[in-house]
Amino acid sequence: MNKSVLFGTVTALALAASGAMAAEGDTLKEVKARGVLNCGVNTGLIGFAAPDANGNWSGFDVAFCKAVAAAVLGDATKVKYVPTTGQTRFTALSSGEVDLLARNSTWTFQRDTDLKLDFIGVNYYDGQGFMVRKDLGVTSAKELNGATICIQTGTTTELNLADYFKANNMEYQPVNIDSNAEGEQQYMAGACDAYTTDVSGLAATRAAFADPENHIILPEIISKEPLGPAVRHGDSNWGDIARWTLYALIAAEEYGVTSANIDELSKSSENPEVQRLLGTIDDLGKMMGLDAKWAYNAIKASGNYGEIFAATIGEQTPIGLARGLNAQWTQGGLMYAMPFR
Repeated sequence: MNKSVLFGTVTALALAASGAMAAEGDTLKEVKARGVLNCGVNTGLIGFAAPDANGNWSGFDVAFCKAVAAAVLGDATKVKYVPTTGQTRFTALSSGEVDLLARNSTWTFQRDTDLKLDFIGVNYYDGQGFMVRKDLGVTSAKELNGATICIQTGTTTELNLADYFKANNMEYQPVNIDSNAEGEQQYMAGACDAYTTDVSGLAATRAAFADPENHIILPEIISKEPLGPAVRHGDSNWGDIARWTLYALIAAEEYGVTSANIDELSKSSENPEVQRLLGTIDDLGKMMGLDAKWAYNAIKASGNYGEIFAATIGEQTPIGLARGLNAQWTQGGLMYAMPFR
């Protein structure tokens, strides 16, 4: 793995980003004037962001796009989904093609600083893993010496993979791919022995197979991958809107506010935190240029964080992911919303 090539790519993207930093408040004005939120998503990853046969998008990341649209425009349907690859996603954001990137992207030092991105929080704590066919006879990543491995270019997985194999004195042959769809095709065609990406992505990919039971995700987690939405540097108010929309979804789960009971609680709750969250007191929305019901609208769109997780990628879905680190802080997880006061 040539690290200088990866770092050079990051620097080139940073130069593009430096000329496209949003002026303070511009993004909110533009989205309101346009009447549509342009949201960068995956090209198609079941459970996270994928269109159906009629072009209707759904998934964990899609739900966040809807929540932001509801908070800003009062209508969760006012979203244009812009498919992006691992290589095009950050350019799409820095160039202004999208207002928000919600594409299972890892928050890293270089992306935050050199690429001039503002990650507004973590909506999924993940880690990189490996998937192989059962008939390969491999039960550990440490048995992959000499293997061919499918890997998306323009992602943190490239460097993680190189580091892991070097640390374990192993060799591998990369099979470079541009998208998850291409990775699935190459893996299923036998072009690579293993497919590596975030474990959540592997689970989503496997769920789309005709024979998911014949593929296993190896036990090793070789990295930390805090995934989250991102906006451009230079528009703090827009960053606040995206950030506090995420916190609203997380806080709603903590306080028991759901898409089903939100109307009742907006009238009857005596918890000041819930009252502020739902806009019945203090009108926090005006501090960001939004309606008092911004968080109410965001939660109403697809439910709270827990509802979204359960409906899109949870244990009762084909993806089958447990909450794990993504449980509420009161349940042993890392999901923790800042106070609404």
